[in-house]
Amino acid sequence: MAQAGFAGIQTFAVFAAIGLAATVAGTAGAGAWAQTAAAKPVSSASDLNRHDFFYAGEAQQERMFIVRGGAVAWSYVYPGKGEISDAILLPNGHILFAHQYAVTEIDQQHKVVWNYDAPANTEIHTVRPYGEHSVMFVQNGNPAQAIVMNKVTGAVEKSFPLPVAHPEVVHPQFRRARLTPAGTLLAAHMDMGKAVEYDMTGKALWSVDAPGIWDAEPLENGNVLISGNNNKYVREVNRKGETVWEFTAVDAPELNLANMQTATRLKNGNTLITQWVNEWNGPIDKASAPVQAIEVTPQKKVVWVLRSWAEPADLGPSTTIQMLEPESKR
Repeated sequence: MAQAGFAGIQTFAVFAAIGLAATVAGTAGAGAWAQTAAAKPVSSASDLNRHDFFYAGEAQQERMFIVRGGAVAWSYVYPGKGEISDAILLPNGHILFAHQYAVTEIDQQHKVVWNYDAPANTEIHTVRPYGEHSVMFVQNGNPAQAIVMNKVTGAVEKSFPLPVAHPEVVHPQFRRARLTPAGTLLAAHMDMGKAVEYDMTGKALWSVDAPGIWDAEPLENGNVLISGNNNKYVREVNRKGETVWEFTAVDAPELNLANMQTATRLKNGNTLITQWVNEWNGPIDKASAPVQAIEVTPQKKVVWVLRSWAEPADLGPSTTIQMLEPESKR
């Protein structure tokens, strides 16, 4: 059940107020959606031309791509040893990414412009810009911590411990955490199966149970969009903890959705859902590889399927997809 930490939590303000304008993927409010909408047949729109986007995924190589005009416009394999769980293309063209054992910022000439290595026995799987010169990340560990660090000085500007179910088991504690326009932190507690909102002193303000949670995204209408990973659901919940819209693998059985890892509400009101596949389980059969992402309307119609496993656009496993404005509008 949802628990409100204070009366009348305000509807989220404009995301740019806390530097989240860089997440070009929109979260335009779609309101409360009916859960009973029937699934519609998948369209044939499966090519790369529908959207321009930045792409990265948890994989054995730290690969990143920018796709524009239906083709790969930029790509890079960062020579790291971890997995990219979170990444963002910043307005200045730099890429900020969390890759398990470090948080790194690079330019598009592949030069490292900032880096923070995770201390021994910790991992970092999520990062967001925080103001002009700082970043926020969650450091899995014993204890786990939310940290705001100044990239210029290296100073820790804010930090507070985060509760976890198993302090001694670092890897599954957190994957995603997001700043809200209210200046709070929305954390997806993967090993506790819940989303929790905190103020920046660490006080819990709101929570909702979410079995299998991987990602929790604040929406412009004040609701929260949650993905359940291998529990095979994406749902929008309101501040009472009520599910007002949900899409599950059952709504598109022909796509064989198994790991619905992240979800983003787009500017057009549709929802983008990524599906991850585990490279560590063995080689992926490219001829029958799963879809990497789908775009779903409020009526649960799948209007776009991303399945791009062949060169010159072999994108690999999907975790992060950030929609970009067409260059003509930039």
